[in-house]
Amino acid sequence: MKLAFLGLGVMGYPMAGHLAKAGHQVTVYNRTLAKAEAWVKDHGGSHRPSPMEAAKGAEIVFSCVGNDDDIRAVALGPEGAFKGMEPGAIFADHTTASADVARELAARAVETGLGFLDAPVSGGQAGAVNGKLTIMVGGEPQAFERAAPVMAHYGRAVTLMGPAGSGQLTKMVNQICIAGLVEALAEGLNFAQRAGLDTRQVVEVIAKGAAQSWQMENRAHTMVEGKFDFGFAVDWMRKDLAICLAEARRNKAALPVTALVDQFYARLQERGGRRWDTSSLIDLLANP
Repeated sequence: MKLAFLGLGVMGYPMAGHLAKAGHQVTVYNRTLAKAEAWVKDHGGSHRPSPMEAAKGAEIVFSCVGNDDDIRAVALGPEGAFKGMEPGAIFADHTTASADVARELAARAVETGLGFLDAPVSGGQAGAVNGKLTIMVGGEPQAFERAAPVMAHYGRAVTLMGPAGSGQLTKMVNQICIAGLVEALAEGLNFAQRAGLDTRQVVEVIAKGAAQSWQMENRAHTMVEGKFDFGFAVDWMRKDLAICLAEARRNKAALPVTALVDQFYARLQERGGRRWDTSSLIDLLANP
């Protein structure tokens, strides 16, 4: 298929690469030209100077950018992708953003004869590199059925959750759960250390029981070692939690633990840990 991919950050770069490796004709756009040039050197395909130019002739246009404003810019801006797309083409957005912007873009897509999917991902940079992301999708079934086999090149699970905005709402649930899990793991590991236990042995034992989690298996030992130079950054998590808390104010959901963990991440930012991995919550306990 002829595809476009907008946004070549730590997630988008390998995701677009999987599409090229699968044999699709991929045109990319990135705000920083050097990154687009590097991608073409690594994967072939081509790059264009604007989302509009990259989207011309593409059957599906994928995007993975920073926030609501970024996705509006690449989709609806003066040189946005919607201006270059042909009727019947699909815009699939992998950005973690608000449900409101997803619904806004879906409505604009209908007006111009396009399909739209909000399709945030979970699995982090490693999931993107290894092609094992979980993709939660909102949108119309017809658009999903066309796009899902393509997204499967980098997603091990691609699931339609409901109408536009449902993918973003599901991603909010994902981040709410992760926030609580990471804080609980940080507290447990800090407790184990202060109690004089062998944390490796503790993790080996409790990981076989009900306390087991992805965070425990993948982050416990690096948390104890104070290594936070990989994975999902504190800045990104705060952005995501702000979206969750805003939606909760709207739908009246109580998020007391999420709000507290968000404050802890704010303290990490003050310590200079803006780019640390989210597992760095343990630093607040180890070094109060």
